[in-house]
Amino acid sequence: MCTSAGHAVLCAHGPVSRLDTVQLDSAHGGEFTHSEAQLAKYRTHMDWWQGHTLGPEDSRDLIHSIARQL
Repeated sequence: MCTSAGHAVLCAHGPVSRLDTVQLDSAHGGEFTHSEAQLAKYRTHMDWWQGHTLGPEDSRDLIHSIARQL
């Protein structure tokens, strides 16, 4: 799960891409997206996020480093 512009986004995907779904949480409630055009947009976003974020070990090390400084 990630957040985008203040909204939680849950991307559920698996080996059968036709079953992929994105759930957007907004002030109006949950919205589900599963059209191929919309999923392509979220796949592109997820690929970008994954390429620009720390991995699990680096995230842990950063958190530990910050905690030691407190």
